[in-house]
Amino acid sequence: MSEPSIDTIDFNLDLARQQIDEQLVRFTEFDADCPAQLREAIRYSLLSPGKRLRPLLVMMACEACGKDSKESLPAACAVEMIHTYSLIHDDLPSMDDDQLRRGQPTCHVKFDESTAILAGDALIPLAFQVVCSEYPPSIATPCSVELAQACGATRLVGGQVDDLAQESDQMGDLEKLEHIHRRKTGALLSVSLRLGAIVAAGSSKQIAALEIFGKNLGLAFQIVDDLLDCRGDWTKMGKMTNKDDGRGKLTYPNLMGVEQSESRAAGLVHDAVESLADFGSRAEPLRNLAKYVLERTH
Repeated sequence: MSEPSIDTIDFNLDLARQQIDEQLVRFTEFDADCPAQLREAIRYSLLSPGKRLRPLLVMMACEACGKDSKESLPAACAVEMIHTYSLIHDDLPSMDDDQLRRGQPTCHVKFDESTAILAGDALIPLAFQVVCSEYPPSIATPCSVELAQACGATRLVGGQVDDLAQESDQMGDLEKLEHIHRRKTGALLSVSLRLGAIVAAGSSKQIAALEIFGKNLGLAFQIVDDLLDCRGDWTKMGKMTNKDDGRGKLTYPNLMGVEQSESRAAGLVHDAVESLADFGSRAEPLRNLAKYVLERTH
C-alpha cells in the first residue's frame, strides 16, 4: 500500500501552501527596530517546512461555507503563528525538552533559550495584529475573540499545563487524557475551522457542524500522534520518537492498547466526516483531509 499523502487531497494544496508562505513572509518583514536575531528566529520557526494543517483547515472551511479561500489567508496565517509559538515554547528544556522539530534543530537549540522564548512571545501579538489590520471590525473582532479563547488559559495553555502535570501522575484515565487533548491539540484545530467560517460569513448551523468536525478530528489527530510516537520513523516524523514512554506520559496506546486506539481514531474520523453531510461537495477537501489524518505516517 502506498504511503498516504496530504497532497492527494482534492484541493490545490501547492497553491494554498504557496499563498500561506508568501503571506507569512510578508507579515514578518519587520522594521529596523526588530533585532536581527529575533527576526531570524521567528522566520526560522514560522517558515520551516510543514504540512500547514491548521491554515489549510481555515481555508478549506472558508470554501466549504461558500467563499474564496484566499479571503481567509490572514486568519490562516494568524493560526499558524499561534501554532508556531506553541511549538517553540513546548520544545523548551523546561517543558518537553525537544531537540528536533520538522526535521531541523528546535529554536532554542538553533539560537538560545531566551531568544526562543522571545520569538514565541512575539508571534502571539503578531497573530492578532494580522487579523485586526487585514479585516474590518465585523470580522476581526469575532476572529480575535475566538483565537484568544483557543490559545488561552482554559484551552491551549491550560491543556499544556495539565499535560505536563500528568507526567508525574500515573493515575490518569481516558476521560482525563481526552480532556487534556481537546484543549492542547483540539482547540487550535477547531478554531481554525471556526475562523474560516467567520470570514465566509457562515451560518450558525455551518459553524456548529464544523465545530463537531474539529472536535472529532482533533482527538483523532492526537491518537495517531501517540501511535506514531511509539512506532513511527523519526526520519519521516522530523522529530524524535518514543519520547512519551521515557517521560512517563499518559498516551492512548498506554491506556487503550494499540488496536483499540486505532479503532477509536477511525471512529472519530468517521464521525467527523459524517458531520459535514450538509455541505455537499464543497466539503470534500475536509473529508479527505480527515482521512489523511487517520492514515498519516508522519
